[in-house]
Amino acid sequence: MTKTILITGCSSGIGRMTAKFFQEKGWNVIATVRDKPEEDTELNALDNVLVTALDVTKLDTIEAAMAAGIERFGAIDVLLNNAGYGAYGILEATPEHKIRMQFDVNVIGPLLCTKVVLPHMRARGEGTIINISSMGGKVTFPLGTLYHGSKFAVEGMSEALSFELAAIGVKVKMIEPGMINTNFAETTGSLLDIDPSQEDYTPFLEKVLAGMQQAGSQHSEPIIVAEAVWKAATDGTDQMRYIAGPDAEQLISARKAMEDPEYLAMVRSNMGL
Repeated sequence: MTKTILITGCSSGIGRMTAKFFQEKGWNVIATVRDKPEEDTELNALDNVLVTALDVTKLDTIEAAMAAGIERFGAIDVLLNNAGYGAYGILEATPEHKIRMQFDVNVIGPLLCTKVVLPHMRARGEGTIINISSMGGKVTFPLGTLYHGSKFAVEGMSEALSFELAAIGVKVKMIEPGMINTNFAETTGSLLDIDPSQEDYTPFLEKVLAGMQQAGSQHSEPIIVAEAVWKAATDGTDQMRYIAGPDAEQLISARKAMEDPEYLAMVRSNMGL
């Protein structure tokens, strides 16, 4: 039988590319977007694709999207928790609502989506949960206190969850992309929290922003993440983590090989700190 994947965050970037990739491979795809699914002419034109609304911060939309997907295709074999948000900046300058939003979208959202789909997968005795983590769930950079905190949480919760879900035949996997050529960087830049009145941070900020701009050209294309998701969904192994991108390979490998002082010194040197 044709398998079905539900993907959160398909309006652009990794989610959109992965939805099209799986559709081309012959899968049924439940492609979810936050707003106005009927206006997505590209995805709605594809065979075996259901475009429906899902906001990971709203439980009722999660329940409705999954019910619609099961009604349309009969089952959900794979849940891809892809929807993400990146809040960067000086913690002292960050408003409370952005702190909460970072964890609502990147941590609470995947937990809720997983919780909703589990009774269905448990009844079937099989299924796969794939969470989009990041190399930022293994390594850290300045100004990323909230983002890295959320992705480190994804790593921990996914690994811990794998124990209990193995008891019901459900696998948990993670994708760890590096820098990907999506609108994430553009959106993140617009979300950067900096308070000009906090002058003590100014020299630090100038160096970090210059370092980030220099690194901005080292992006991979979203297709490499879609391919990693495909491997995770179909390889039939118990492998838990899939790295996507040469920068992620390099940095995660370096972090494993280094003690904390050595790694932190490397980041400071690269940023000119």
